[in-house]
Amino acid sequence: MKPTGAEPEKWDFIFYLYLFFIAAVFGWLWEGCLYFFKDDGYVNRGFLTGPWLPIYGAGAVMLEILFHRWRDRTFLTFLSSMLLCTVLEYLAGWYLELTWGVKWWDYSQMNWNLHGRICFASSLLFGLGGAFLVCVAAPLLHSLYRRISMKIRIWVILTILVIFMTDAAYSAIIPHMGRGITYY
Repeated sequence: MKPTGAEPEKWDFIFYLYLFFIAAVFGWLWEGCLYFFKDDGYVNRGFLTGPWLPIYGAGAVMLEILFHRWRDRTFLTFLSSMLLCTVLEYLAGWYLELTWGVKWWDYSQMNWNLHGRICFASSLLFGLGGAFLVCVAAPLLHSLYRRISMKIRIWVILTILVIFMTDAAYSAIIPHMGRGITYY
């Protein structure tokens, strides 16, 4: 079966790399804006130095792969995204605290939170974001992506991958620990 224009080819790994980086940069911008207003100044919320939060990229790719078949079922996509991203955020928070001894976020002051790692308000945002990503953004991005020649797609993604891997290696040696992070 040949894929339609609104559905990414399952074999096109490069599209998922682009989606990963676009969502990772969006997450970095999103959190940067949130904390800019909360803390009255810029805060790089990531553990990497560069302008990306890989958890957003990984979440976007995961949602697109799992839920793209539900593009026409927005409410189901919303609920599924809300549940899956909330579980992912809880597990990521637990893992970061366990391995690094650092709490990158804390929802303890929010209503309906669980161990400060998740809260209902962020879960709702995950659902809205996931539904928007799967039902609107991913099909639009894929449409734009298909207009770029394969040669350019590959050169651009290779360049981004080299920069990202350099940042990851540097950050593994000298971790970025921004303000707003609770150390144990």
